[in-house]
Amino acid sequence: MSKAERTKQFIIEKTAPIFNMKGYSGTSMSDITDATGLTKGSIYGNFENKDEVAIAAFNFNIKKLKDTFEREIEKQATFKDKLLVYPRLYSAYNDLKVTKGGCPIINTATEADDTHPVLRKKVENTIHAWKNKLIYYIEQGILAGEFNAKDINPEKTALTIIAIIEGAIMITKITGNTSVISDIMLSLNKIIDDLE
Repeated sequence: MSKAERTKQFIIEKTAPIFNMKGYSGTSMSDITDATGLTKGSIYGNFENKDEVAIAAFNFNIKKLKDTFEREIEKQATFKDKLLVYPRLYSAYNDLKVTKGGCPIINTATEADDTHPVLRKKVENTIHAWKNKLIYYIEQGILAGEFNAKDINPEKTALTIIAIIEGAIMITKITGNTSVISDIMLSLNKIIDDLE
């Protein structure tokens, strides 16, 4: 990596947790300079504007989240076990310490849905990619004889899994009750068990 690339990566790594906790609107240029120890001119020397930093921070947070899950999924031998990684890891999401402030998908979606079209599109693309990955695991599970084909709509099942996870994160965050996510993930376990 060149010095400029290292500086850019440094800015992204230092600001990613701030954007995830405070959101796009809540993160100021002062927050960015305080976190990095760099001047405003140095930030703008590496990024065109705050939007560009926010988008890079979102991409960084999503990659960390995705990599955490993919490492666990790759260890699993069956498609059911691959699906069960989601409730297992999400039930202890705070312990994962993927990024400060919780899930970057729900955090960014909540803020950007009406206020930031580019970030909104990034979240939408992230959800589509996640849905497609889940559909793949479900369809492969059907082909492998792990799941009962006649009772399963892979797309609806994938969307249900995402909705349950993101809803559980939102409720847990709003209430501050960390046992909520564990309880809801038990219900998601049952849904995945019932695919057989």
